[in-house]
Amino acid sequence: MSEPRPLIAVVVFPGSNDDRDAQQALERLGADAVRVWHDEPALPAGTAAVVLPGGFSYGDYLRCGAIARFSPVMRAVTEFAEDGGLVLGICNGFQILTEAGLLPGALRPNASLAFVCRDVALRVERADTPFTSRCHADQELTIAVKHGEGCWFADADLLAELEADGRLLLRYAEAENPNGAVGDVAGVLNAAGNVFGLMPHPEHAVDPLLGSTDGALILGSLVDAARLSIAVAV
Repeated sequence: MSEPRPLIAVVVFPGSNDDRDAQQALERLGADAVRVWHDEPALPAGTAAVVLPGGFSYGDYLRCGAIARFSPVMRAVTEFAEDGGLVLGICNGFQILTEAGLLPGALRPNASLAFVCRDVALRVERADTPFTSRCHADQELTIAVKHGEGCWFADADLLAELEADGRLLLRYAEAENPNGAVGDVAGVLNAAGNVFGLMPHPEHAVDPLLGSTDGALILGSLVDAARLSIAVAV
């Protein structure tokens, strides 16, 4: 018997440009992924996880993600997250989640003030989360970044708190930080452990033709957790 395919909603904002990539990657990894337009007031029935994809929502006016956070669908995403639903934000999706208050810290312009697009090495800090269960602690992944405002920032007190709580889930490897992020942070988890945002693009590291399949470890972990959530609900 084949494993059930969890329904994962991929939210599409005006200016999203990685939604189809995320959809195809998730389907390749065993999910039924559906694209959901930003003005929808509710998520599809049976949604097991939500992905906010990369892109330039609303042209990145004001601040990246600052307008998208007010989209009708974000009310549904917030309620879903508050009820324990799995939410993953990739690049612009990460920016939206911080603007919406679902993740701590802020994303600022790269230290270089230049757009960066290249593969980077990342270190997995924890493997006991719904987003890294296919990894092992201290594992190094190679995944591409492509952003102009990916410099994650938190003050010293918040950084120490997140560090102590094990919520700094991904870091850039030594000398690999592409944007000046505080603490070399590439991905952050919320306090409940069900919302995760990262600047690298795992959907672009699933096909061997792209040079790395390490992104499948992140997205595949999400699919596994979404599938498990279905089994628990039943």
